[in-house]
Amino acid sequence: MINRIRDVRKEKGMTLADVAAACVPPTTAQTIGRLETGMRNLSLGWMNKIAAALGVEPEMLLKGSEAAQPQIVARLTEAGPEPLTAPRDAILPTDLDAGAALVCLTVDAAQGEYRAGDQLWLRQLPPDEAPRMINRDVLVPRSGGRFAFGRLIDRKGTLVGLLPPGAGQRQQVIDNPGWLAVAEMLVRKL
Repeated sequence: MINRIRDVRKEKGMTLADVAAACVPPTTAQTIGRLETGMRNLSLGWMNKIAAALGVEPEMLLKGSEAAQPQIVARLTEAGPEPLTAPRDAILPTDLDAGAALVCLTVDAAQGEYRAGDQLWLRQLPPDEAPRMINRDVLVPRSGGRFAFGRLIDRKGTLVGLLPPGAGQRQQVIDNPGWLAVAEMLVRKL
């Protein structure tokens, strides 16, 4: 069975020892490590214990094989969006409608209406659907593995114009992007 214990554990900032100690009754870090790597079978009992230790619903620990796992591909910094050196699996707190692939942008530095710690879930769509994304926040791939992020304010032919969220920033124009990812859900920690 494919599980996402490691992904959830890392997203929560917990070590194997932290999860092991939070289990009732406590167990060893080695046992948790074997369960998350699949070296030991994940029974329903273990799944419930680990989910409780991580503070999530047990079904969050299962990874379906029918759809691609959403990825965190970029983070928003004071200098703008920056790609992650290695995209990682993102934990989606709720089930969004099936459809085009999801990507996630984490916010490291507050910009505009976004606060540090926010996660912005975006639906990846082809560029020809840009007209329905006008006046919505989008993530756009650029050359060299970089990204642009902002409000989509214009589209002419293969050009798309974005207004970044920070105050006083100038419009960015991207020519012929491979895709656009439109903001669909904001996740903010309480």
